Amino acid sequence: MKPVMLVATRLATFDLRRYLVGALLWMPVHVVPLAGGLVLRQLFDQLSGHRPASLELSLWWCAAFVGVEVVRGVMIVIAWTYGVYWWCAAATLLRSNVLRSLLTARGPAAARLPHSSGESVARLRDDVADAVDFTDESVSLAGTTVFAAAALAIMASIDPVITLVLVVPMLAVGVLSRTLRRPIARLHRRSRVLGAAVTAYIGELFGGVLAIKTAGAEEAALERLREHNRRRRDAAVKDRLATDLLDATTGTTIELSIGLVLLLAAPAMRGGEFTVGDLALFTSYIGWLTALPRSIGTTLYGLPQAAVAVDRLTRLMAPHENADDLSRDNGVWLRRDPPPPSPAAVPPGEAGGLSRGGDRLAVLEARGLTVRHDDHGRRGLFDVDLRLQRGTFTVVTGAVGSGKTTLIRALLGLLPLHSGTISWNGVPIGDPGTFLVPGRAAYAGQVPRLFSETLRENLLLGRPATDDEIGRALELAAFEADLAEMPDGLDTVVGPRGVRLSGGQVQRATAARALVRTPELLVVDDLSSALDVETERLLWDRIAGRGPETVLVVSHRQAALERADQIIVLDRGHVAGRGPLGELLEHCPEMRRLWSAERITEAEEGGGG
Repeated sequence: MKPVMLVATRLATFDLRRYLVGALLWMPVHVVPLAGGLVLRQLFDQLSGHRPASLELSLWWCAAFVGVEVVRGVMIVIAWTYGVYWWCAAATLLRSNVLRSLLTARGPAAARLPHSSGESVARLRDDVADAVDFTDESVSLAGTTVFAAAALAIMASIDPVITLVLVVPMLAVGVLSRTLRRPIARLHRRSRVLGAAVTAYIGELFGGVLAIKTAGAEEAALERLREHNRRRRDAAVKDRLATDLLDATTGTTIELSIGLVLLLAAPAMRGGEFTVGDLALFTSYIGWLTALPRSIGTTLYGLPQAAVAVDRLTRLMAPHENADDLSRDNGVWLRRDPPPPSPAAVPPGEAGGLSRGGDRLAVLEARGLTVRHDDHGRRGLFDVDLRLQRGTFTVVTGAVGSGKTTLIRALLGLLPLHSGTISWNGVPIGDPGTFLVPGRAAYAGQVPRLFSETLRENLLLGRPATDDEIGRALELAAFEADLAEMPDGLDTVVGPRGVRLSGGQVQRATAARALVRTPELLVVDDLSSALDVETERLLWDRIAGRGPETVLVVSHRQAALERADQIIVLDRGHVAGRGPLGELLEHCPEMRRLWSAERITEAEEGGGG
């Protein structure tokens, strides 16, 4: 539980002023009922004749009770209004640290992501809320403790026997809360996991709507969604049932305590030892006293729940990072803009501390790259060398499963290396994932990723660029004719995953996104698979002629292979050949096989067009 307490302490102290002010605002909300009980005692004693009374004095006591409740209501509004800033800031702190680690920390992020996007969203939404709520509960626990201590002291001074009898049901609530802690936490975790599964599946439905319709699988897809919802509903009902059972038990305890007070107070009231005002005070305090065991119970079952949340969040972060990094104060700005970022710099020790002037690519070299996809070492990439000189157009080709994409992703630091070294201009790179970034390198992946935003926002992703720079990137990607046919131009909303664009348009938009960053090295993976032959040749003509000086391409298409200065042929993770196209066709059987198969495929595509 140490990581949980560390995170809770960090969240409470990173904005200590707002946390303490919020706590001081909430404290009266819990303590003010003490005054309300004392006022009721005076009022009912006067009305019952136990104290000297007058109509004017009784009205004053009524006004005092109303005033106490009004003050409490005002304090609740102020506390909620102010406290929400701390809660949002604490949640933002956790989310920003997780995202920072995913985007910038050493090592590939893909290995740390869950299998579904819904699970990732659930962690950043629900697990963050669990961690912050556990910290926030400390304020309620402190307030209810202060109230309980003062209330029991007042009640004991009036009648210690009745007070002692009232404590027993309160202890029973505490014991029950602790007993139900583990089942509630287990049911809550299951409800969260199944809720994340529904979120993930709905996202997949929207992303694959065209595939579902063309396959005629609408009813099957909906039935699958119903099944996910049935499981989530059952888990949510059980989770709510367990929580409501605890709340109902607490409510029953309140009623039982009131009954005990009435039974014990009746004889004392007949003897004059216990007044109507005392009864009003005891009855008023009973309900508030149950807040302490309830708050203790919330803390008890919230602790393992928060522990699970912290563990799930830290597993999204880099392997060397922990709860300390998760809760570190890296700056949260709610009311004003953050300061401008400092100029990009290489982390200490990275690539020998290259300066910005040393970022201009002369040669990128990889030696002995090895990536194993299984424990037996039979699948992956094995002892591959690669040398990219400035001004060259390099193509990596091979059959399906030969390791082409693995090579590209390993080179860029998107997959963990089992062995091998990478150097930039002869200087070793310690972490390619944080070094080979725009504008040193830009990557257009095998599976294009677009967001349901405008075309402009999809190209820039927050990067500042002029319309001329965007226009040049679109021209290099052979997209300018498509843009001219869009009524909204760059402001065209492309839909989830670019569903409003054709497959070829999505691929070329992804290429334009990489090109607008004017990288020293452009890396593209199977970019032209959805393009017709004419558009494909135009694309490679422009990139090879006017694009970045150094290009690394994964492709089996003739238009790319014919322009290559060097081709690397992969076969089951090993280099089967290396050199210009003519030499490989003469000396490499695998290259001849691939070339013949591709010529047949492209001839059939041309004939069918």
